Amino acid sequence: MHDLVIDEEAIGASGPMSLYLAAVDELDRRYGGSDESAMSPDELSSPTGVFVVARMNGALAGGVGVRPIGDPVEHLGEVKRLWVRPDLRRAGVATALMSDVERRARERGFHQLYLETGQKQPEAIALYRSSGWRQVEEFPPGAFTHDSALRFTKTL
Repeated sequence: MHDLVIDEEAIGASGPMSLYLAAVDELDRRYGGSDESAMSPDELSSPTGVFVVARMNGALAGGVGVRPIGDPVEHLGEVKRLWVRPDLRRAGVATALMSDVERRARERGFHQLYLETGQKQPEAIALYRSSGWRQVEEFPPGAFTHDSALRFTKTL
């Protein structure tokens, strides 16, 4: 994967937005619909949020973002919309994306990250468990979460 390049890109640009929408589309297909009213892509925008894009030989490979959640004084973030092209899955792209976005979140002053996933995403559950994420029961007060979601956290 020496041709994989990961960099921050503005969520409103066509490449990052197509990755974001591909993630939403996959959630819709796996779960029969998603509740996008709980989040705006703008929440993944700098300076408070971040969205990173992986490109393989210049072509889109995947993306992931972080948005602030909870009490701003606590510097908490939520990882959102991790998605990797199906032909590149199990090749380390998601691991590289998560490592990069965690580093960027730390540089932005986030102290702890949260994420949620569902039972219909076993590959995501395995990734998070194998990369230092700890399962928790609750999100911080005031943060939206799906009732049936599995929730994870990681201290940066």
